[in-house]
Amino acid sequence: MDLKFQAKNPVPSGASVGALAGGGGVQLRFARWAATQGPRRGTICLLHGRGEFIEKYFETIADLRRRGFAVATFDWRGQGGSARLLDNPRKGHCLSFDEHEADLTRFMKDVVLPDCPPPYFALAHSMGGNILLRHASRPGTWFERAILLAPMIALADAKVGIPQPLAQLYAEIGCLAGFAGSYVYGGTDAAEESCSFDGNTLTSDRERWSRNKAIVEVAPDLGLGSPTLGWLRAAYRSMTWIGSADYAYGVRIPMLIFAASEDTIVSTRAIEHFGVKLKAGQHILIPGARHEILQERDIHRQRFWSAFDAYLGVSALVA
Repeated sequence: MDLKFQAKNPVPSGASVGALAGGGGVQLRFARWAATQGPRRGTICLLHGRGEFIEKYFETIADLRRRGFAVATFDWRGQGGSARLLDNPRKGHCLSFDEHEADLTRFMKDVVLPDCPPPYFALAHSMGGNILLRHASRPGTWFERAILLAPMIALADAKVGIPQPLAQLYAEIGCLAGFAGSYVYGGTDAAEESCSFDGNTLTSDRERWSRNKAIVEVAPDLGLGSPTLGWLRAAYRSMTWIGSADYAYGVRIPMLIFAASEDTIVSTRAIEHFGVKLKAGQHILIPGARHEILQERDIHRQRFWSAFDAYLGVSALVA
């Protein structure tokens, strides 16, 4: 397994890339990097959102390494450079987020703990935030602290388009009827990054949008289409669990959660309600940002990095 690159998105130097066996032997692509500057602060475990891939985070990886962090990351099963789960590799599919949790455990035990310096911190976006929150209520966590960006605690009403209880019922019935591997209504093979910038729901930064679109054009195998009914059912079941009234009180990891004020993918209100209940955590709203805060304009990213640096004690300015 390798990493794809282009002139405007080079692979950060010193990458160690490989494959590990997730649950059921599913092959997962991983990559890790050492810090480029001191003092050494430990390792950031970077957990992506649905449909994302390692190459999309090269800029963020470089930003973290300059702050003294080693970085380790991997592609979730069914997306990026990891093994796809259906005959149509464009379908974003899974049957349970338990599978993702098991893959996170394997990644930590096989890649991070043996070869990456402690302490360990998690940086998770969207679906990755959902999976991290599942882990965060269990005993024996590896992470000293966690930073979540637009975690998928609940979907935004604008994303679903119909009452959410009806959407969840639709997913449950569709899977019971044997259509777990079928696209959700209106789903296609088209990757989100292949759409036009105008009207996109992910970022207001045209340059970063164009960069991510170019990655999929150069390496179309990294692209992922719409989710399946199986994925939607699994997502709703997981969101119902972590979004329950008392779940946040049981979170064991201190965490900093970011929400984007213009997010139409996940519910900003749900993030804020969750953040208020945390025993050891806080939440920050990034005004004007869309769903992908790390792919946003510099003004929004700078707000994130200022809070990140304060939270993890990065005192020196980073060029």
